[in-house]
Amino acid sequence: MFRLSNLLKTVTAGKPARVLDGSIAIWNFTNRCNLSCLHCYSKADLDAVDTLTTDNIMDTLPKLKANGVKFLIFSGGEPLTRKDIYDIAARCKELGIVTYLSTNGLYVKKSNAEQILDTFDYIGISIDGSEKVHDAFRGLEGSFVESMKAVDLLNSYGRTKVGIRFTITKDTYDDLAFIFDLAEKHNIPKVYISHLVYSGRGLENLEMDLSKEQRITAVNYIVDKAFEYHEADRDIEIVTGNMEMDAILFYDRFIVKYPEHAEEMKSRLIAWGGNSAGRKLLNIDSEGFVKPDPFFPVKIGNILNQDFSDIWTNEPTELLQKLRVHPRELNGKCETCQYLNICNGGSRSRAYAIHGDMWAEDPSCYLSEEKVRGNN
Repeated sequence: MFRLSNLLKTVTAGKPARVLDGSIAIWNFTNRCNLSCLHCYSKADLDAVDTLTTDNIMDTLPKLKANGVKFLIFSGGEPLTRKDIYDIAARCKELGIVTYLSTNGLYVKKSNAEQILDTFDYIGISIDGSEKVHDAFRGLEGSFVESMKAVDLLNSYGRTKVGIRFTITKDTYDDLAFIFDLAEKHNIPKVYISHLVYSGRGLENLEMDLSKEQRITAVNYIVDKAFEYHEADRDIEIVTGNMEMDAILFYDRFIVKYPEHAEEMKSRLIAWGGNSAGRKLLNIDSEGFVKPDPFFPVKIGNILNQDFSDIWTNEPTELLQKLRVHPRELNGKCETCQYLNICNGGSRSRAYAIHGDMWAEDPSCYLSEEKVRGNN
């Protein structure tokens, strides 16, 4: 994740960097879901049967903590379909693990809103454009209205931060401005914008992805918004995901606006380090398989028949060891890119999906050959 707003705020104010002291785990606790989203990497549906028992999960949580996991994102499918989800989150709290809930919001009601707010440190609800676009993208008429009811309901308590999550594709591209208008009108404190990764239904729908020209336009718009909110002291945080090259466009804009802070920003971007799959990011899927990130084409173990400590720390696979080299040793234009120590080559899942090579350049990288060589 690239936290544009946080970087802007802290660097210009001379405040310490927000350091990720530990790893993030994204856990797909279930593959059951009440929606059929076009981009879903886990191909979730309502007929899915949970593989992982409560005991399986509870046994693994202390091992996550012991191996440096400080943040756990509850994902799916739709995590709120699991009856034990609150017990799992309560155990995380006992262990000192920060919990984020990623949900479509359709199971959020007045009857459980306070319990959700009491349980999770952050809640992200998926909104993928205006009503018509969102409903078509999510595969259920009326889902936009219900999801927005959940956003407004949870934020009405003025407690736990509740934000919206938006996946940008050709289907949702024209609604990018709508998402920011929505955040402004509804006083939504955080907007997370995810780029498409080729996995699950996202792999089956490659035609959904943006052209490089569209992506540059979209990212520049996002960067514009980050600076606009910062300069207006508007408390809306912007984060992008799955496109670490966004940091380069952000940096170009930053050094024009705040040249006196250029070196500090560059050092923080290098310390951030770009794509962290297999290093500070991991995924456990609904069948217990461990992967470097949720989209990854290769599994590195399974908690049902292996100890998580062995998978992640004691006996890391050769793949995991290579992913942990920073910056990574990559081919294509990444090999000589001047920004490799910032973006770390982007998504290995996209590289594998298009090139059949885990160590090829990310095919979605929109930086020109001249840019990566430092000629402009």
